Amino acid sequence: MIKYKTKQFAILGTSLAVLLAATGWQFAPQTEKAAKPNIVIVNLDDLGYGDVGAYGATALKTPNMDRIANGGIRFTNGYATSSTCTPSRFALVTGVYPWRNKEAKILPGDAPLLIDTAQQTIPKVLKKAGYATAIVGKWHLGLGNGDTDWNKEVKPGPNQLGFDYSYILAATQDRVPTVYIENTRVVGLDPNDPIRVSYKQNFEGEPTGKDNPELLKMKWHHGHDQSIVNGISRIGYMKGGQKAKWNDEEMADLFLTKAQQFIKDHKSKPFFLYYAMQQPHVPRTPHPRFKGVTGMGPRGDAIAEADWCLGELLNTLEKEGILENTLIIFTSDNGPVVNDGYHDDAVEKLGKHKPAGPLRGGKYSLFEAGVRVPFITYWKGTIKPAVSDAVVCQLDLLSSLAHLTGQEAKGLDSRNYLDVFLGKTQKGRSELILEASSRTALRQGDWLMIPPYNGPAINKMVNIELGNAKEYQLYNLKTDIGQQHNLAKSEPERLKKLVTAFEQLQQGGAKRETETIKLE
Repeated sequence: MIKYKTKQFAILGTSLAVLLAATGWQFAPQTEKAAKPNIVIVNLDDLGYGDVGAYGATALKTPNMDRIANGGIRFTNGYATSSTCTPSRFALVTGVYPWRNKEAKILPGDAPLLIDTAQQTIPKVLKKAGYATAIVGKWHLGLGNGDTDWNKEVKPGPNQLGFDYSYILAATQDRVPTVYIENTRVVGLDPNDPIRVSYKQNFEGEPTGKDNPELLKMKWHHGHDQSIVNGISRIGYMKGGQKAKWNDEEMADLFLTKAQQFIKDHKSKPFFLYYAMQQPHVPRTPHPRFKGVTGMGPRGDAIAEADWCLGELLNTLEKEGILENTLIIFTSDNGPVVNDGYHDDAVEKLGKHKPAGPLRGGKYSLFEAGVRVPFITYWKGTIKPAVSDAVVCQLDLLSSLAHLTGQEAKGLDSRNYLDVFLGKTQKGRSELILEASSRTALRQGDWLMIPPYNGPAINKMVNIELGNAKEYQLYNLKTDIGQQHNLAKSEPERLKKLVTAFEQLQQGGAKRETETIKLE
């Protein structure tokens, strides 16, 4: 009976369409498209809350980032889950808190795939909805099973996690292997010059930054004194693969070209593009045409380059006639760091610019600047321009995008906040666990509680406060965004309630988003 009714409605719908067409009525083609818009996540690397004009930067110009910020929703309480790259990216892709996975820490370039191939991911969810899926740019979530032979198929990797197409860095720009991987193969590899990679010892006869400083065009500051590629010493050791090694200055252009081509090739059906730019992570190597444009050295110039790349991506969407049917989510994997391993004048030429804006801390830190990042949603003609104070997190993109495309995705920690991302409500997350190098803290409402942790208060190599203290820390982020006033002693009852909520969440209470303890 149900099938019969369904068939009847189908016939009725067809007849109605014919009748309306005969009388001059037409269906708007955008209606069907709008139900499944293209989705582009633009994730920068170490871009700070204060590095964007729309977030308060004045010395640094970011016209294209400002364009989407002013034309979409600029979230002032937008978060990565973590203050370092691998954990943050793990949470974005899987919708799972990184502290649940003990291996979710900054990975070496030869680490095995961090995400189980059976695990739910954003690209898997969107593939079920009929999307073509791709990642272009930085991966840094491991590859292979732990014994990767870079001269054969490199898998499992992105393609086994739901991405139809991938063109990636294995890890980061400052780590070996310094080659691109397209789908499961190293690009341009000469089989007569096989790649060998080690994070334990150097290969005989290979120069290093430590022993051969005369070969360097960029002097290392700390931790980046091993194999030399293109005059830059890296983390880790590599031998062979000469024809496959990348050109650092051309990296941004290459990733942009790959992203644009994917858009052009898939404009006729819904697509999902995870565009993971490498800027402004070290080594900062913007193309020569951007050299000196900001007066802030390579870090500032790399941000200007990234802004240009975003503009070119927007232009491509516009030229292909699909900008108004594309949801763009713009964010960063964690907060900023100025000196992160190389002498590149980033500190000397910073001037009055504040990469963290009004926030305290930075990359590696439990303070706000480590995890509160630029976070923008833009969908021309659908999202109305606004500034939102709602607490949102990359963790929730999986469930929210699933809901947008008519899928069910019951992520362990991811929640559906689609209405917040689209500007239909400002009721965001009520609580969120934040992480920095396996240390965790709780944001609940306007309050942030950081438990006591051993360790140095400041990472002196990068000059960033880490959030470590022998006592509890409690901050009202609404009245004290710079976290200058620890209220733990003056608000003992509030502190007690946050500690209780924190412990309950860590014990696995993944469904407590509707059971928040009220802090009157």
